[in-house]
Amino acid sequence: MSAAIPPDASRRDASVINRIVAFALQQRLLVVLLSLALVAAGVWAYNVLPMDAYPDLSPPMVEIITQWPGHSAEEVERLITIPVELQMNAIPGLVTKRSISLYGLSDVTLTFANGTDNYFARQRVYNRLPGITLPGGVSPSISPMSPPSGLVYRYVLQSSDRSPMELKTLEDWVIAPQYRSVPGVADDSAFGGGNMQ
Repeated sequence: MSAAIPPDASRRDASVINRIVAFALQQRLLVVLLSLALVAAGVWAYNVLPMDAYPDLSPPMVEIITQWPGHSAEEVERLITIPVELQMNAIPGLVTKRSISLYGLSDVTLTFANGTDNYFARQRVYNRLPGITLPGGVSPSISPMSPPSGLVYRYVLQSSDRSPMELKTLEDWVIAPQYRSVPGVADDSAFGGGNMQ
């Protein structure tokens, strides 16, 4: 004698997936409306949300670059980098300060807290630059606003028949403007060579 299976037993044993599919088949109009709403939300998000190949996830940064050609790294550190760092102390939102001093070049990078407006941070740094006591003829500059992963390419101009001053002039008047005209390039920073007087 076999036991009879009650008609509701098969429904109780149905898996979650089977119940979802059964509900979708019974409520076709609701499923179609939900699908259209999902497609509309996707199209809206595609048009509104910013998309980058390499999104900038870094905190706001301001880079102060000072050139002092012909001076050793020790002199640059003592007379430029340290005064710049001291003047930039206690800027609102400043988290870290990093610097590097090379032969004739000082580079101070200020990192601000996440959520700090880039233009606010840059304006605070601009306001403090005139208060720095530096050697005569030296003026610090702030690099253009670009992501920290912005250093893409370095190149060297060399010639057997041209002087460093001629190469620097060629860089300033021919090569750098061409690089800056490329979409997505923020700056072309030249270092070295002599300036024509």
